[in-house]
Amino acid sequence: MTEADILKALSNVQEPDLGKDLVTLNMVKDITINGNEVSFTIVLTTPACPMKDMMRSASENAVKLLVNKEANVKVNFTANTSSLRKDNQQLLAGVKNIIAVVSGKGGVGKSTVAANLALALKEGGAAVGLMDADIYGPSVPIMFGVRGERPMMKEMNGKGMIVPLEKYGIRLMSIGLLVSEKDAVVWRGPMASSAIRQFVTDVDWGELDYLVIDMPPGTGDIHLTLMQTVPVTGVVIVTTPQTVALADAKKGIAMFGQAQINVPIIGLVENMAYFTPAELPENKYYLFGKEGGKKLAEEYDLPFLGQIPLVQSIREGGDIGIPAMVGDEPIGRQAFRQFAAAAVRNIAIRNARTPAPKPAVTV
Repeated sequence: MTEADILKALSNVQEPDLGKDLVTLNMVKDITINGNEVSFTIVLTTPACPMKDMMRSASENAVKLLVNKEANVKVNFTANTSSLRKDNQQLLAGVKNIIAVVSGKGGVGKSTVAANLALALKEGGAAVGLMDADIYGPSVPIMFGVRGERPMMKEMNGKGMIVPLEKYGIRLMSIGLLVSEKDAVVWRGPMASSAIRQFVTDVDWGELDYLVIDMPPGTGDIHLTLMQTVPVTGVVIVTTPQTVALADAKKGIAMFGQAQINVPIIGLVENMAYFTPAELPENKYYLFGKEGGKKLAEEYDLPFLGQIPLVQSIREGGDIGIPAMVGDEPIGRQAFRQFAAAAVRNIAIRNARTPAPKPAVTV
């Protein structure tokens, strides 16, 4: 067996999302051969890659079928998260992908989706931060059980920087960590926008594969500020199945499709899609209508990222600071894992096939 033999065999293994073989994509590294022992490393486009096991099996089979049926194949994985960001002098220079989680209206579970998306990405091995940009209704301190805690400050290059809190391996920042939850945040639009800019410029986010931003509901100043300030990789739209939520979700889709904003939509996820009681996990009760989010995604030709059930433990976990992804109830965890996997795949595909974006938009 030679290295050329191994590469020729692996040129028959497709990366499922990108539609090209591993060798063409330059994803195979560190091939070693010792008798019948063969090992090599596949460089993934994200640590949270949902296709890892499929690529492992396909690679092992290719070597055994096309090179040596007696080969003992060991496949290792590493990751170099794909990103469209090229200019390291930009704001958030250490952040490879910025994902905004948005909704047309409040009450659809956007913060729950954002929190569990971040945790699912972390579970897959990615370095993840979560920015709570919902200035008027911050939820992250409650959902992560850090109410009353305050971030530290440090000096970097002569400038004071806020150090995000860390919980469950996620770096966190929220206005709720800076202002007492008993005090109302009564700010006009420019003040709220200024606070959001500080979350970008004055917080030491460090090196991250993904920064998830929990946006306020609706379409307003904070959305425009973020799109102007940072190169957002794409947005995830959250809706529930009922007609009134879908009508508002359409406004969000329209906003990010406008020429002056033109931020890609990673996909749409349907939250509270159906009710499943813990004692009857196979039963589905469509309390708010059936598959409204899925039909909306089809109508606008958007990737459909999945359905999150209405499960009591998801709500309870958010209230006590133990989100579903770190809880012990399997239904919610599995739903969020599948949703995160779909989101990651769409991000990786977009990063591989799309030219780099302009650093900001003018509105």
